[in-house]
Amino acid sequence: MNTPDSASPIRVLAIDDEPQILRLLTIALESEGYLVTTARSGQQGLAHAARHRQDFIILDLGLPDTPGMLVLKQLREWTRAPVIILTVHDAEAEKIEALDSGADDYVTKPFNTGELLARMRAALRHANRTGSDEPVFRLGDLDVDLAARSVSRKGEPVKLTATEYTLLRLFVQHAGKVLTHRQILREVWGPGQEANTQYLRVYMARLREKLDPQESSTPLFVTEAGVGYRLATN
Repeated sequence: MNTPDSASPIRVLAIDDEPQILRLLTIALESEGYLVTTARSGQQGLAHAARHRQDFIILDLGLPDTPGMLVLKQLREWTRAPVIILTVHDAEAEKIEALDSGADDYVTKPFNTGELLARMRAALRHANRTGSDEPVFRLGDLDVDLAARSVSRKGEPVKLTATEYTLLRLFVQHAGKVLTHRQILREVWGPGQEANTQYLRVYMARLREKLDPQESSTPLFVTEAGVGYRLATN
């Protein structure tokens, strides 16, 4: 993550065939201290990513030479660098497929650079947490002790059912990352349960009631319409 004490700038590869988008990304990211490289085709992006290690990748799905989804799948064969997808409005099926194929998040075009930067920071935080031995997750006044399987808010214990805790743990393990309905149902309720979205709606309502108080100005669980949910970390 780009912070004042970072040893070196984070390397970002932006793959998009629109020169205007690449210019916008370069200006916005470089102003935040990122080191930006651009590619205008899928093959050019894959070649650059293979030659030079990247810390973060921004990938447009509508590339002229190679479908962006195929580029994503090829990247995921050998790199764990966070990937944010750029896609068009209302392309829910594409968003879901991209997330299921290994993308960390997505931003719809036209996009707000502030939102993009916030989602990048969340994806980088998640990447930094992956593999961490730290058993306690803290977010605001919420503490989740994964080792003790305990949850507290403002220092007071919160009683969760086994399923509620399993659902919360999944969000904690992927904090800041969008999880699709299908991913959540498969992980919490098991294979073959991906269509039972009513389960998910009921349990999300319960988690929000217990952990996401109405007086909070920033929701803990963010609904990504038609796609899934995300545990907000910013």
